Amino acid sequence: MKLITLLPADQYMVANKTILTEVDRRNLVSLYEPIIGSLAVSLYLTLWRDLDRLEFVSIYYTHHHLMTLLKSNLDQIKLARETLEAVGLMKTYFKAGDINSYIYELYAPLTAKEFFSHPIFHVVLYNNIGKFEYELLQKEYQTYSIDTKEYEDISKQLDVVFTSSMEHSFDTIGREVLPLQIQDQIDFDFLLSSLPKGVGYEKILGKRMRELINQLAFLYQLDTSQMCEIIRLTLNEKGNIDKEALRLQTRKYYQYHHEGRLPTLIYRTQPEYLKSPKGDSSKRGRIIEVFENTSPYDFLKDKYHGVKPTSRDLKILEMLLVDLGLKPAVINVLIDYTLKKNNNKLSSQFIETVAGHWRRSGVETANDAMLLAEKANKRYVKQVSKDQKRPIASDEPDWFHETITKEEMSEAEKEEMAHILNKYQ
Repeated sequence: MKLITLLPADQYMVANKTILTEVDRRNLVSLYEPIIGSLAVSLYLTLWRDLDRLEFVSIYYTHHHLMTLLKSNLDQIKLARETLEAVGLMKTYFKAGDINSYIYELYAPLTAKEFFSHPIFHVVLYNNIGKFEYELLQKEYQTYSIDTKEYEDISKQLDVVFTSSMEHSFDTIGREVLPLQIQDQIDFDFLLSSLPKGVGYEKILGKRMRELINQLAFLYQLDTSQMCEIIRLTLNEKGNIDKEALRLQTRKYYQYHHEGRLPTLIYRTQPEYLKSPKGDSSKRGRIIEVFENTSPYDFLKDKYHGVKPTSRDLKILEMLLVDLGLKPAVINVLIDYTLKKNNNKLSSQFIETVAGHWRRSGVETANDAMLLAEKANKRYVKQVSKDQKRPIASDEPDWFHETITKEEMSEAEKEEMAHILNKYQ
């Protein structure tokens, strides 16, 4: 997908694809905001406000209008928009021109019932707000049924009370919810071949079941073999997959391997608004580009020469991403620094100490993390040299002492950097 630069003068219109109610507003704040953040919710509500209640399409506005109302820069607004797209609340269409144009289609949030039964959203909400607040929300949205068994339904039907005399038809808009778009996580051909023979799994694995399996695999980060193992446990006596059992077993499987914790949604790579400006061709700049455009999982996997990281190391990554909320590029710098300083071992004690300091320092970019690591290493070398009363050699990552300048790299350096970067294409 080509890179599109968003400018303040770029114009947009809002298209209403659904009926939006005050209940939707409440659901956005109570259910979605703990997952997608306040800016994404504010952007949605601002676009909603741009629509008159009786209109399907708004007038054209510039993105400077959004910057003024949201008190945010364009990178933050773009990230908030992409977040709304990712959770199925809007779709974006783009047309290039002298002034670029966008169409933002708004879709309805899920109802509370749909949200609490969704295979991804209810798990992430629980993890983000905790058991106490989650149970309070459930009670807040709980509906009560009245026992009518001893009563007779005497309600009149439409055709008994009214007769039709409509001469005109009107265009109407119904409630439309946008399904989540997730790339295939599972090789279904391999999955089918791995299940017990003698059952027509092609019929069982219909569109909705495949969507559910994909969503669960994405949320709990499971591969095809792991999902196959779980599906075997959820087959009932008729050879069908029990949906509720499948949800329960995937959650149990994840919790067993993650000390009882539940997953949340995190950015795979560095958010665009925290990346360095394009065009830095220095060696340090190219290394920063790798840090910013590689997920921590893939970065660590490459350090293991393509071998899947251990469950212990994955728990460390999860702690850095979820518990401490470090940005992906910062984690990559930390991984590189830790491995170099600890003989290629991901020492949990070392990494937790450094990560805690960086979190308190508010580090969010790769370059800031690199500068902090260099400063800490300099203090360490100075102290050890002082204690031992002699200079010491210190293992350091390749990016130490690399200044961000535009000097030409040698052919050998170019080949070295091309080799490094090709691993992440």
